Amino acid sequence: MIVAILGGTGPFGRALATRLVEEGVDVVIGSRDADRARATAAEIGCRGDGNEAALAGVDMAVLACNADSALATARILRDAIRSPLLSVASELTFADGVARPSIESKSLAERVAEAVDVPVAAGLHSLAAGKLADAKPAEDAFVCGDDAEAKELALELAGRVVAGKAIDAGPLQVARALEGLTAVLVNVNRRYKTHAGIRVSGLE
Repeated sequence: MIVAILGGTGPFGRALATRLVEEGVDVVIGSRDADRARATAAEIGCRGDGNEAALAGVDMAVLACNADSALATARILRDAIRSPLLSVASELTFADGVARPSIESKSLAERVAEAVDVPVAAGLHSLAAGKLADAKPAEDAFVCGDDAEAKELALELAGRVVAGKAIDAGPLQVARALEGLTAVLVNVNRRYKTHAGIRVSGLE
């Protein structure tokens, strides 16, 4: 599997790239700044380039930009994105130290899907960059999507970066719940001063 990570120089992109490289995946770090992408890639042990160049010939692209720039990035790179796309960002609002889901009627992943010409899956929203950077977290990872191929690729990727299971959570519309789950975890971790993750019971 060859994976391009757009926004790969940010905390989550770096962490994801690190885990995938350790799993033997061929990773290309993408960034608006090609030199920064190459420098980050050299630290991790993979390739790096500008976003458009990083997308060439990959099996899957991961949109790992911050939520506030993810949709704009997808629109800018629409013509360059030719492989299935995995959306991992959660659009949240913060007030008085409390995280809340976006008030948008559609998830960020659904809006990204409307902006590109390739199948979009969504997932990994419950994984924290800090834990992912250190080791495979002992957690499960959720993936949703409407396209079977995109979802299978996303599940394969998710299964490589967690010590738990990669779980098919259903259609892309479920991304509304998965993105909102990030707010739940942020609030739990702040309230209890911990680094909680998600494990699902009852699965073999």
